[in-house]
Amino acid sequence: MLDDAEVRRILVITAHPDDVDFGAAGTVAGWTDRGIEVTYCVVTDGDAGGRDMDITPADLVVARRAEQLAAAKCVGVSDVRYLGYADGTVEPTLALRKDLTRVIRQVRPDRLLCQSPDRNYARIGASHPDHRAVGSAAIDAVYPDARNPFAFPELLTEEGLTAWTVPEVWLMASPQADHCVDVTDNFDRKIAALRAHNTQTGHMTDLEDRIRGWLTHAAAQAGWPAGRLAEAFQVLQTP
Repeated sequence: MLDDAEVRRILVITAHPDDVDFGAAGTVAGWTDRGIEVTYCVVTDGDAGGRDMDITPADLVVARRAEQLAAAKCVGVSDVRYLGYADGTVEPTLALRKDLTRVIRQVRPDRLLCQSPDRNYARIGASHPDHRAVGSAAIDAVYPDARNPFAFPELLTEEGLTAWTVPEVWLMASPQADHCVDVTDNFDRKIAALRAHNTQTGHMTDLEDRIRGWLTHAAAQAGWPAGRLAEAFQVLQTP
């Protein structure tokens, strides 16, 4: 696994606004504190998410984009990109793979973080169909698409985007997690990022306790002492 000292740029690909904050905001905060450049790519605008039925989908898109920008600032991220796919209908198509390949070649990350394409029966809420579809397309964009100069040749001929090999992929919410990051010192920033998503978390009076419970469980599964908090990932070597 790459040492963080070897990593200059990280690309985070998620299905919805707030996905990265539930899954990895504490870890992202640690990365940016070390001077690593982190870019978010959000595939949908989250127009089908929320509890307020009086808000229009168009207004919800505006709100959720603003919320994600505010949440990103909480953990030191300023580069947030949207692909504009419809929430709730994402499939791992060639079109999505091309769009993600474009972003990978633009950002040229040393590490990519995305959602697991595998269903996690222990955390069914983390295995939304959009999450799994985006995870699958992101991994396909890493291998073979982004590194293959013959894949989507128009990205090179029309946009000047040369091939790029991502050496490492981290998966959120994987049923086969094998690496934990200590986020104890960044717990408050994770909660602040989640609270920024008011349309999604504004009604959660137990948000802090719920998140602390998840992170405490992950730390205990890793054999860490009481009081530590962890975010868990599956790490894939993809050189």
